[in-house]
Amino acid sequence: MSSLDEFAREEAILAELHARGRVVVTDLARRFQVSAVTVRKDLDALERRSMLRRVRGGAVSTEPLDEGGFEMRLRQRRGRKIAIARAAADLVQDGDVIALDSSTTCYFLAAEVLDRRNLVVVTNSLRVAMLLAEQSTATVLVPGGVLRRASGSLVGQVGEVLGGRDRLDRGFFGLVSASTSQGLLDSSAEEAQIKARLAGWSTEVYGLFDSSKVRGFGLHPFVGPDRITALFTDVDAPDEFVRGWADAGVPVRRVDPAVARPAGGRPSGPHRLAAAAGIR
Repeated sequence: MSSLDEFAREEAILAELHARGRVVVTDLARRFQVSAVTVRKDLDALERRSMLRRVRGGAVSTEPLDEGGFEMRLRQRRGRKIAIARAAADLVQDGDVIALDSSTTCYFLAAEVLDRRNLVVVTNSLRVAMLLAEQSTATVLVPGGVLRRASGSLVGQVGEVLGGRDRLDRGFFGLVSASTSQGLLDSSAEEAQIKARLAGWSTEVYGLFDSSKVRGFGLHPFVGPDRITALFTDVDAPDEFVRGWADAGVPVRRVDPAVARPAGGRPSGPHRLAAAAGIR
């Protein structure tokens, strides 16, 4: 590999960490055709941004190698995800035809739209499909494919699930990272493929993610920045992130987790469901 600039080296380092969980200074120096001192500076810079952890001779990932179980991810940053889901739910009207992916935030979004009438939902999430089938009157369309246990989703070829409809009104998608140059990205090639199909069917495309994903690193883009209608995140997303997307013509709504519970503290849809499932 020819010598890379600092930005390209950082991207390659993060990709290697995502795939293997660890990088070694000497290996990176040989690969990038730079000195070990340069690689150490790159690793130190990434550690200052909390994107890796330095260890003797290299660095290790700060994230688990797998995506984590769905129930575990439901608990992670739960209040923020629910707040984001509630804000996005305001866009869903009676009679809409929407797409929901297999992310936990979209699961919480599904719980917020159980009362919508004549709703049609296309989803590759078995959990979202079962939730809607059991607790709403929505018509649920599930594309066929191979079961992916990590996310409880179906991946593969998207079948003819639209029932003659040409377009979806809007699609909602979780993500691993968001880039003004690449758009929305996922860590799984299979998930990215089916998300790309769902996004391609959608007139409006929304990204839903908590602020930890601002520093995330996804490998597989599934929708370009020119196709994104808006992004929903929480109040801790930095101003420069919001400004960058505004410059790209994409509004970012930052939601305060304090609004996740309605007045009086009575649980709303996802709180009620989470409590029933033992999620705290």
